[in-house]
Amino acid sequence: MRIVEYEKKYKEDVKNLLVELQEYIASIDREGYNILTDEFRDSYFAKTMDEVKKYQGKIFLAIDGNEVMGLIVGLINNDDEEMYDFKAPRRGRITELVVSNKVRGQGIGTALMKRMEDYFRSIGCKGILIDVFAYNVNAYELYKKLGYFDRSIEMMKKID
Repeated sequence: MRIVEYEKKYKEDVKNLLVELQEYIASIDREGYNILTDEFRDSYFAKTMDEVKKYQGKIFLAIDGNEVMGLIVGLINNDDEEMYDFKAPRRGRITELVVSNKVRGQGIGTALMKRMEDYFRSIGCKGILIDVFAYNVNAYELYKKLGYFDRSIEMMKKID
């Protein structure tokens, strides 16, 4: 397996993995809020590519032979953002991490995370942010194992 930077020839593979991730998230969503629309595949890919361009992002792919097995998307969260009396150092944000369900548990997610961390470090980031869906226990445990910690918690209440 090798980790490479995104090229246009992998466009459909990236779309497939983004759909696979969203299908997985929808399947573990206890409230049923995550629903795939017919437009998701193309519109989410377009949104992702726009963000990568706008925020100095990178997409790295895990490839085995000619098959894309996983991907990670990272963006620069800020450039020494100043708000009120708060000044944050430059941070990266991982927005997507997907490993194909047929190869999960083989270290691909870890390899992708380490590659993105190296990129963020190389451009002067002092921290990395990542969100994880509360019901995605496997992802949460991977991030904890890699040294990530809870910094904020978003809570929700259904009001049917």
